[in-house]
Amino acid sequence: MIKIGNIELPDFPLLLAPMEDVSDPPFRALCKEQGADVVYTEFISSEGLIRDAAKSIMKLDIYEKERPVGIQIFGANLESMLKTVEIVEKSNPDIIDINFGCPVKKVVSKGAGAGILKDIDLMVSLTEAMVKHTNLPITVKTRLGWDHDSIRIVEVAERLQDVGCKAISIHGRTRAQMYKGEADWKPIADVKNNQRMHIPVFGNGDVTTPEKAMEMRDSYGLDGAMIGRAAIGYPWIFNEIKHFFNTGEHLAKPTIAQRVEMARRHLQMAIDWKGPVLGVFETRRHYTNYFKGIPHFKEYRMKMVTSDDAKDVFATFDEVEAKFGNTIIPQF
Repeated sequence: MIKIGNIELPDFPLLLAPMEDVSDPPFRALCKEQGADVVYTEFISSEGLIRDAAKSIMKLDIYEKERPVGIQIFGANLESMLKTVEIVEKSNPDIIDINFGCPVKKVVSKGAGAGILKDIDLMVSLTEAMVKHTNLPITVKTRLGWDHDSIRIVEVAERLQDVGCKAISIHGRTRAQMYKGEADWKPIADVKNNQRMHIPVFGNGDVTTPEKAMEMRDSYGLDGAMIGRAAIGYPWIFNEIKHFFNTGEHLAKPTIAQRVEMARRHLQMAIDWKGPVLGVFETRRHYTNYFKGIPHFKEYRMKMVTSDDAKDVFATFDEVEAKFGNTIIPQF
């Protein structure tokens, strides 16, 4: 059994990574339904919350069916981060996660996200202050380091644990790599194999298949896998991994009809939560994966990603279902 604070999880839990404009309540609900053990919100700006920025406030919405759910926040100013903890607590999440790993320039330039990897002392002191400021478990998501020459993740993880961090998720790339190249899980295994470590160590980066998840578990000995990009438009990946762990066999891929139904539900839930404009716009990024592998699909995909009216998108779903029926997309 794996524990984050007092939260009990199954052996080798699967976590849905926090992803900007992706890990919203509709998508989290679908991933939870499909086997995710823990889900995280999109990352939320501490400064945005303090200013009552509408988009940041909206990201605090969580629902009982998601639990256990973590709210992820980012920032580099101690006073702002502590105020943010107080705001976040009112939403009653199970976990507060600190983003020390986002590599995008607009975050890093403010010293937040992966930017804080240039100042490990600040990273540790911020974590310690937040741990002391709440009774909720504080967890951290980070990267191996700023660049290849500054990888100190074994030391960093140990220091975070020592100030009260309850779990750490590590993306197997540096900030300099962004999302290029292959994730390196060996330094994450080095963290796990540090005899002083006793909190869960989760791996993140390139967990795209059941075999990859099994490799992370069996060859690298990590406590669980955090899955991000591979789940976009494909929430089935969580159950597929669990089925493979339990049986050694691949779960049958969803049919076109099942994919259409999932996309249809996703869009409707997004509209119900965000309204017809944002709901349509922010679900578009999922369609490539929902319908990946269908030959001669460009015409339909273009309709889905260019239609501003939900009725048109739903009509395109109906066309796809009628044309492709119960076809099973080959393994990819």
